[in-house]
Amino acid sequence: MSQRLNTPFGNTLVIGAGPAGIHVAIDWSRRSALIGLLNRTGTHADKVARELHEQGCRIAVDMQVPRASHLSGEAQLFRFYNGYAGIEDIWNTIVFCTPGDSYLEAIRELMLAGMRQVRTIILISPGIGSNLLVQSVLNRQATSIELISFSTYYASSRFPSDQSTVLKTVVNGLKRKVSISSNHANSSVLPLIQAFLESQHIRCEIVPTPLEAESRSITTYVHPPFFMNEFSLYEVFGQHSSRKFLYKLYPEGPISQHTIRTMVLLWKEISVLLRLLGVQPLNLLKFLNDDNYPVHEETLSREDIETFPVADEIKQQYLLYIRYSSILIDPFSEPDEGGRYADFSAIAYQQARKKDGYWTIPRIPYEDYKRLKLLHAVGERLGFPMLHALSLIEIFEHKLHAFIEQAGRDHIHPDLFRDETEEHAEAITALHSRQNGRKIGNE
Repeated sequence: MSQRLNTPFGNTLVIGAGPAGIHVAIDWSRRSALIGLLNRTGTHADKVARELHEQGCRIAVDMQVPRASHLSGEAQLFRFYNGYAGIEDIWNTIVFCTPGDSYLEAIRELMLAGMRQVRTIILISPGIGSNLLVQSVLNRQATSIELISFSTYYASSRFPSDQSTVLKTVVNGLKRKVSISSNHANSSVLPLIQAFLESQHIRCEIVPTPLEAESRSITTYVHPPFFMNEFSLYEVFGQHSSRKFLYKLYPEGPISQHTIRTMVLLWKEISVLLRLLGVQPLNLLKFLNDDNYPVHEETLSREDIETFPVADEIKQQYLLYIRYSSILIDPFSEPDEGGRYADFSAIAYQQARKKDGYWTIPRIPYEDYKRLKLLHAVGERLGFPMLHALSLIEIFEHKLHAFIEQAGRDHIHPDLFRDETEEHAEAITALHSRQNGRKIGNE
């Protein structure tokens, strides 16, 4: 087995063969001796396996971001695993490109006790508390395995629109900034990741704790208020063909004075929770503008951005409404001959659909619901009832239960009925308490 022993990540196994997993596998192949890919068993994994057999185990990425177009290319997989059986003990780095709520199941299925070569696990899309949650399962191995959290996946990717292949991913966006952190002090891996991201002109900040990195995900603050409400859930669960858009103003989309107010209230609740966990909360408007999608200073002044946390609540809502109305178009695009700017907000809702005999719920907002429910459960254990978060959770659950009754429980995948929120919240808060040497909540 030929290996480049001086590669920074050794042999890397990527978990998850979706668009992000294919992209990350190609990126890490340039920094690894061998690259492997694993997907849990199912029709998608079967299709990946068939295409790999036909294409000689090659995967590809089409970078449609001008500053990174040179990173388009292919990679040769050393191994593809259709499920968790038969994994060799040759992997040094494991990169998770799966939803955060699937981490525990994947860690257990990997049976890391028998994978003695693993020295680093990287969580590409964690939620707040994911690092602690995985540490709780690794138990004693957590001291020998470095566990790194990204704030968010560093790109936006999809399979080709014609669905011709699942071995090629199209990257149509790169994040402006990503935060990373490790459960190990003085990590030698974090600077390697930082250099890699900055080579793609992505600002990368190494922050003190994984919790702080995990709190810097835009979806935590934006998705629940915009997509866990009556308007959005009608589009997600409706039997009609949706003609609405995720980031447009009402009535074309969900953004109204009410959803903006909910965003402010939820941000304030999450800020209190973060302080209880020992994390400095973020300036929401500055985070949205500086680290994600900016607008012109003529639209939002630097003073208003910097002083957002101390502004009164009505002004906070006003400033956020300005921000979202200003990015209906890409404010930095070049207008066409008719003076029209690029339509930045025309992102269609994904709707519930049937796949392999079962109804599937779109990632937006199902993953956001599960993350918010976990945060609420953590808050309860810390003695802080997150009432605005709870109201969003209840709206979603009401719509979900009505959909299940209409569709019939036999047509809903059993995974949808499994709820490990309380177990996960207990693991996060217990480990956080032990690591910080104090009791939690009102004790």
